[in-house]
Amino acid sequence: MHVTPSVSIVIPAYNETETIQSSIARIARNVSLPFEVIVVVDLAEDTTIRVIQQIQKEIPQVRVEIQESRGPAAAIKYGFTKAIAPVVIVTMADGSDDPASIDTLVELVDRGCVIAAASRYMPGGQQIGGPRFKAFLSRSAGKSLKIFAGVTTSDATNSYKAYSRSFVEEVGIESDAGFEIALELVAKARRLRRPIAEVPTIWLDRDAGESRFMLKKWIPKYLKWYRFAYGPELTVDQLKSKQEEGK
Repeated sequence: MHVTPSVSIVIPAYNETETIQSSIARIARNVSLPFEVIVVVDLAEDTTIRVIQQIQKEIPQVRVEIQESRGPAAAIKYGFTKAIAPVVIVTMADGSDDPASIDTLVELVDRGCVIAAASRYMPGGQQIGGPRFKAFLSRSAGKSLKIFAGVTTSDATNSYKAYSRSFVEEVGIESDAGFEIALELVAKARRLRRPIAEVPTIWLDRDAGESRFMLKKWIPKYLKWYRFAYGPELTVDQLKSKQEEGK
């Protein structure tokens, strides 16, 4: 019997043969809600695809989608367009995110939050490993946004978040480069005064493969949305007008 998923889990991937199988296995073990996993790749030749074909034999809720563009921002946006559930979670293929948080994140969105963040920097959260300078920047951005802009999460830049799909469709996604989509949607929610919640998470650096996070290239994109979060309250129409002005 087909069950409509309560959560769509979007995973951007690029040749993640070393990590994707264990990452999805952990999701299947930890998520009690009906779910679907959408793995988005750039090319039909991506080596992740053959691993997903093997995983589907055991976990049929998993599927792979080949996006029409390139890069992580486009992959995440494409995943949103393919999602069925009312709540969409973005998580990474490298196994660094803890899937034990997924049920709670979905519950927070079901209760009315437009975004529920898995936070490394709130009490009970932790980041283990990873580049120190990148961690310093993300921690500083999150804490300053919370203190000075009133953002109600300490980890605004973390990609591991749950979103109301209707909210994302309402405000749109403008990001076109890396993983700054998470900060973009937090900034928009803050300007619209929509509720954002957080739960603690423990992030562990990947133990296989190589990160493709391009810090220098993507910092200007993050700065755009960091500054945007500090503005006054907007209506949806005003937000869309600003989007048109920026094109």
